[in-house]
Amino acid sequence: MWADKLNPTVRRIKPSGIRRFFDLAAETKGIISLGVGEPDFVTPWHVREACMFALEQGYTAYTANSGILALRREITRYTADYLGLKYCPENEVLVTVGVSEALDLALRAVVAPGDEVLVPEPCYVSYQPCSELAGGVAVPVPSTVERGFRVRAQDLERAVTPRTKVLLLCFPNNPTGAVMPRAELEAVAELCAARDLVVIADEIYAQLTYEGEHVCFATLPGMRDRTILLQGFSKAFAMTGWRIGYALGNPDFIGAMTKIHQYTMLCAPVMSQMAALEALRHGQDEMRRMVREFSYRRRLVVKAFNDMGLPCFNPGGAFYAFPDIRCTGLSSEEFTERLIREEKVAVVPGNAFGECGEGFIRCSYAASVEDLTEAFKRMNRFVNRYRNSGSGGRTADSVTAAGGR
Repeated sequence: MWADKLNPTVRRIKPSGIRRFFDLAAETKGIISLGVGEPDFVTPWHVREACMFALEQGYTAYTANSGILALRREITRYTADYLGLKYCPENEVLVTVGVSEALDLALRAVVAPGDEVLVPEPCYVSYQPCSELAGGVAVPVPSTVERGFRVRAQDLERAVTPRTKVLLLCFPNNPTGAVMPRAELEAVAELCAARDLVVIADEIYAQLTYEGEHVCFATLPGMRDRTILLQGFSKAFAMTGWRIGYALGNPDFIGAMTKIHQYTMLCAPVMSQMAALEALRHGQDEMRRMVREFSYRRRLVVKAFNDMGLPCFNPGGAFYAFPDIRCTGLSSEEFTERLIREEKVAVVPGNAFGECGEGFIRCSYAASVEDLTEAFKRMNRFVNRYRNSGSGGRTADSVTAAGGR
C-alpha cells in the first residue's frame, strides 16, 4: 500500500538494466566480470598520498559549494591546455559528486515540466531516467552499427518539436565506444543553433580516445555558451570511488546548478577534491600509460569477437566493445543470463542502453589480459553452442595470439 505514496515518476522508472546483471554476477562464484564500467587500475599512489596528507593536515570540513578555488583554477587551466577553452574559475566551474551528479544538476537546472530532451541511443542507462526525474520527456534518437553508432543531424532534426529544449550527447560513447568526427558534430552544432537547443555534453571518456581527435562540442563555433560540459576523474584517472567530477558552462547555467547543489549535496568531499587537484597537476603520465594499455586490449578484444563470429564494431574511444550477437539466435538478455550461468562470464545486454541496442552486448575491456583471455575461451564455447548461422569461428585463444604490445 505504501507504493501508492510514491512519486508516480519514480514508480514508472525501471531499475537499472546494468545493476540487475551485476547482482546476478555477484551471486555466482568464479565469475569473470566484463560488465563493470570502471578502470581495473588502482588510483595512482601519489594521488592517494595527497588525500592522506590532506587528512593529516586537517582537511575534513566543508568547502565552498562550487569546490575548492585552487581545484577550480586547476580545472580551468587543464581545460584551456587540453581543449583550448577558457572558463572563469569563480563562476563557470562547479565541482560535483561525480559526473552523475553533474548530469542530474544540469538537467534539473534547464529542464522544465514537459520539456523534451533528445537522447541519442544506445546511451548510458541514466540519461532517460534523469531526464524524466527532472520533469522532462526523453526522446530517443536511435543510431545503427551501419552508421558507426554516430548520431546524424538529420535524425535529430526529425525528432525536434516545439517542446524540444535539450540535446544530451556522449562521445566517446558508452556503451558503443563510438566517436564523432568534426564535420558531423559541426552539422549537429548548426542544428542546435538553428533550433536554440541547450547541449549537455557528457565527455567523461574524452581522454580515452584512440583513433583520430576528440572534438569537444563546446569548442565548435557558437557552442561554448550553449553547452554544459561534463567531465570528471573516474575514467581517465582511475578514481571512480572518489566520486569527483565537474561541470563547465556559462554563469547562468553553472549558477543554477550550484543553487540546486547547495540544497542537496552542499559540496563534494574535501578529501576527494584534494586528490583531484593532485591528479590534474601530476597525473598525466599515469593516465597516458593507462590509455595505451586500454588501446592494446581494445585491439585484442575486437579481434577475438570477430574471430568467434560475432561482428564487432571498432570502438574509437572509451573501454567498451559492442559486438553483434544475433547469430546465436538469443536475445541480448538471454545471451547475458545464460553466459553468466553456463560459463560464468558477465557482460551487459545491449538493450539496457536503449531498444536499438537489442542484438548486441556491452563488454568492458577494463580487465586484465589474463581475465580477458580466460573469458574469451569461455565465450567461444558458449557461442559455438548457440550459433545458428552454420558458420564456425576460430577459437578465442586469439586474444593472446593477436600480437605483442
